[in-house]
Amino acid sequence: MKIAIVGTGYVGLVTGAGLAALGHHVTCIDKDATRVAKIAAGLAPFFEPGLDEIVADGAAKGTLASSTDVAGPVTAADVVLIAVGTPDHEGRIDLSQIESAASEIGAALRDKAAYTVVAVKSTVIPGTTDGVVLHALERASGKKAGPDFGLCMNPEFLREGSAVEDFTKPDRIVIGAIDPRAAEVFGRIYAKFDCPKPVISLRNAEFCKYASNALLATLISFSNEMAALCEATPGADVEVALDCVHLDRRLSPVIDGQRVKPGILSYIRPSSGYGGSCFPKDVAALRAFARDRGVDAELLNAVSAVNDRRTAAVLDLAEARIGAFKGKRVGVLGLTFKSGTDDLRHSPAVTLTEQIIDRGGHVTVYDPIATEIARNAFGDKVRYAAGALDAVNGADVTVIGTAWPEWSALNWAAVKSAMRGNFVFDARNSLRALSLDPGLVRIQIGAGA
Repeated sequence: MKIAIVGTGYVGLVTGAGLAALGHHVTCIDKDATRVAKIAAGLAPFFEPGLDEIVADGAAKGTLASSTDVAGPVTAADVVLIAVGTPDHEGRIDLSQIESAASEIGAALRDKAAYTVVAVKSTVIPGTTDGVVLHALERASGKKAGPDFGLCMNPEFLREGSAVEDFTKPDRIVIGAIDPRAAEVFGRIYAKFDCPKPVISLRNAEFCKYASNALLATLISFSNEMAALCEATPGADVEVALDCVHLDRRLSPVIDGQRVKPGILSYIRPSSGYGGSCFPKDVAALRAFARDRGVDAELLNAVSAVNDRRTAAVLDLAEARIGAFKGKRVGVLGLTFKSGTDDLRHSPAVTLTEQIIDRGGHVTVYDPIATEIARNAFGDKVRYAAGALDAVNGADVTVIGTAWPEWSALNWAAVKSAMRGNFVFDARNSLRALSLDPGLVRIQIGAGA
């Protein structure tokens, strides 16, 4: 099939390159000419494991193209996906890019005789696809949704850092459709996948994405509230407590004598909070959606409140053990919101670093992927290191901001030798299973003194 995708961010490009790998002919559309040129050259414009390879392969085979033009690719397409950003604006979802994309697509459909399915891939609040998107498409095209063109909502479940794997091995493909014809045509693009493919209403498709992200954010905030309680209780360790919780057969069933540890258990662990491009804005959008409908979303409000105060709480914990950050030299290892990505959006590690600076710390930062990108976040407020040992050289405190696996492979004796002090504040508890140099003092989160 011929597919046009408007938007080449994490969702749009991973989806486009993935569909091209399945044999479809895909054109990724973006207003950023530099980004479009990179894709045309077979280069991914951002870091995502495995993405470089499938972009290069698609470009070489001619199944993946890119363009700044909307009209041409949409006119030629059987299916058009909208994968533009839906950022947070003062606690509410900003649908301006969605409406603009729908209007441009609609204009391209005006003189097109062939039936085309337009699907929203972006995360949007319930009522957007059959509201803002439908109206913009109909207004610009002069056609009617249903008889003249199809309309679908196809939420994405791609995790940054493993998005390519998530695309190639989906656990479900949700298709929200205006009618059976649209669902059938749209479903053909995923024909090669053998997984549950529920066909539901447009609004239920929109809701399921928010419900999924809200649940995961809730698990993180729950774990961090348990961590805060343990931090206030001498002798308590939330990691030990949660290890026992994980043994509940409803969370980790025993099958054929072997215990299965589902991935969702990774969300029931302490941290310095959730971040990234999805959870913060999606929880905020759902809270605003609830307020607009007169629903008191007490749980979601609490999830957000716990997350908002978590960074300051873990820094207070650190200062209680090592003294004030003021005047101390601090080496921060890891800046991205999670390992496996170069995304700094709403990263707890960035917030952690900013608050250490505010508390008077002198900070040097290093991230395996995002050190250069971090210059946009910090400017000249920090020193940028060329490597981990450079970051901790002369430091009084080493702070683990992101749980990159590289830290487990560090020569911790060399770290001790490079540091002026001996404190390692593990804000992600990522070194829990590691034996550090005996001269280092590891401070973990979630444990009482």
